[in-house]
Amino acid sequence: MGQTLFGVLGLWYALLHIEPNRSTLFTKETVTFICDPGDAKDTYWSYLFRRNGAPITTQTQVNRYKLSPLSKGNSGEYQCVAHHKITPFVTRESNKVSLTVSDALLHIEPNWSPLFTGETVAFICDPGDGNDTDWSYLFRRNGYTFTTERHNRYTSPSLSKGDSGEYQCVAHHKFPPYVTRESNKVSLTVSDVPRPVLTVSPSWTSPGGSVTLTCSVEPPSAGWRFFWYQAAHKLSLDSYTYELLPGITTGTEQDSYILHGQTHTAGYACRAGRGDPVFYTSYSRLMFVWSGGVNPAASLTVSPHRLQHFSTESLTLSCEGTSTEWRVMWMDEDGITLSCSDRWKMTGSTCNTDTAAMSGVYWCESETQFSNAVNITIHSGDVILVSPVRPVTEGHSVTLGCKLRTENLLYNVDFYKNDKLIPNPSRGELLISAVKESDEGFYKCSGSKSPQGLENVTSAASWLSVKYPEETASSSVFPVLLVVGLISGVLLTLVLLFLRRYRKSKGSRVSRSQRTNQSPATDHMINQGDTQDGHYAPLQPGDSCLYEMIEGSEEPKHGTDDEPDENIYANVTMETAADG
Repeated sequence: MGQTLFGVLGLWYALLHIEPNRSTLFTKETVTFICDPGDAKDTYWSYLFRRNGAPITTQTQVNRYKLSPLSKGNSGEYQCVAHHKITPFVTRESNKVSLTVSDALLHIEPNWSPLFTGETVAFICDPGDGNDTDWSYLFRRNGYTFTTERHNRYTSPSLSKGDSGEYQCVAHHKFPPYVTRESNKVSLTVSDVPRPVLTVSPSWTSPGGSVTLTCSVEPPSAGWRFFWYQAAHKLSLDSYTYELLPGITTGTEQDSYILHGQTHTAGYACRAGRGDPVFYTSYSRLMFVWSGGVNPAASLTVSPHRLQHFSTESLTLSCEGTSTEWRVMWMDEDGITLSCSDRWKMTGSTCNTDTAAMSGVYWCESETQFSNAVNITIHSGDVILVSPVRPVTEGHSVTLGCKLRTENLLYNVDFYKNDKLIPNPSRGELLISAVKESDEGFYKCSGSKSPQGLENVTSAASWLSVKYPEETASSSVFPVLLVVGLISGVLLTLVLLFLRRYRKSKGSRVSRSQRTNQSPATDHMINQGDTQDGHYAPLQPGDSCLYEMIEGSEEPKHGTDDEPDENIYANVTMETAADG
């Protein structure tokens, strides 16, 4: 029972492989088939080899079968069967391996499958004697000759779907005995140029977050490198242009690319390329990474200022920023994109929807900027959630409400986050006094139209986004700057005190006491700047002072050891004629 189950699951199959490991071999070559029963004890087994389902050997104790020299008749599908010598009824069949034996070999470069319209391919015919210049060649497609060549290589022009088919080459020896060798047959499939599919994750991001772009090509094929682009809207052409992201001009081997520090709404596209010169696929469909964070250079405001609206309401969407020309854009959940003027009325930088607004993402575009995005829900029901359009700053408060279409009072109001009931004593509205990151989520409300709880109504759900306060970074730096400033102030004070004592020891003529032979204008030459509370008062006209400026950042000048004092402090000697 267990053995049968393992056999069904494929765990007891043997493995057949060939040496040399090529699916196409020349006539007169040698090939060895090796059967592996899968338990590393191949002496416990006997083996049988088959071609096209028929045995080509009797039961043998050796797990190898050799064919030499090969002929065209050896072409076919090979398989081996292993029988256990000790445990009865245990048999393991191997995989099947196809082998083609040919007088000449045809191969294609590049060996990609499928190939696409517009690509170039080379057919190479190998006559098998190592001297291809002694031969002339013709190439066939579906049995018909389409070219004759003196050399063994034919390069096709730009492929089309009509080039699909089965190819073969024939080599004719130029000298006696004038032998002819036909190659194996190679199938070639040419498909339409693929359009990659770009996905973004997450599609909504907080400012500074990371986003992963993934580019996939169908049908799968080898050799691709991937190129990543950011979109810019050319308003005059009503179309997008694509600019290659910096640093990846040669593309990436990986089919994914991570954007770090995403701060604003932006559009992206990808395409794949391979070969030399590079053959490119079409561009993918434009995909957006949405951000509700406000970009000072481009901002969208919505009136009424909420995310949910009744189907009978009209909306006003206004663009503000550094550009002079704007366009309000809309995208539905299926990715269909329209500008305001395609469906509603655009006046200057303002879009008015009248009463035909639709659910979807709205944003503003100029030729250089994308604004914040707003995911608006148009509700045909009787109740909507009242929630802010823009992200709420962490630490701030926010109030969510529940609004009836008829403006009547709504009873027994409950609020839900991610479909879980939120305990809320006030019932009428939901107050979050200090928003934190964990408060992000989908919110909705429900209530009843009567005190008795009859006719319950529920709103749609909308996302509440939280952002970090802009001053967080600067506030974290402030304590460091404060400490550095205090230390610098103390050091400067010590230097000033030292210099003052030094000048006194040199017998400076400047004194704090009044001189009898000076005019009253110089009575307070030093202490004019010192007040009783220890602060400095601004100098007045006619006042004298000891120091003019501090130039600690200058390089010291060459000179004697006595000079640094004068390099840092410049004396102001406001002396009278008598002093001189």
